[in-house]
Amino acid sequence: MDVVINIFVGLHIIGIASLLGGFLTQMKAMSAGTARFVPAMLHGALTMLVTGIVLVGLNQAQDYSVNNIKIGIKLAVLVVILGLVYVKRDEEKVAKPLFGIVGLLTMVNIFIAVVWT
Repeated sequence: MDVVINIFVGLHIIGIASLLGGFLTQMKAMSAGTARFVPAMLHGALTMLVTGIVLVGLNQAQDYSVNNIKIGIKLAVLVVILGLVYVKRDEEKVAKPLFGIVGLLTMVNIFIAVVWT
């Protein structure tokens, strides 16, 4: 079962890389005011959501300890990210503050995962 958990951890990391990578590729466009939410950002956020839910279920099935407060906060941050990206995904350009918030929340989610033990 640990192999399956590790596979989903890898997929979860690919999801965060897609979300953050999509943000970083639009940084230059953000300074010009023409940034948009690319499909990689939406797909990365969805991948994170699905794999995160699976990881919590697999860890609880194995009786590993799961910090439910940490998971709840990460889920709340991800739902905000996903909501913003999904609603504004078809717009040609997104306002700088809104685009910056998505990048900031993505980094907050990463730091919660890494720092909070």
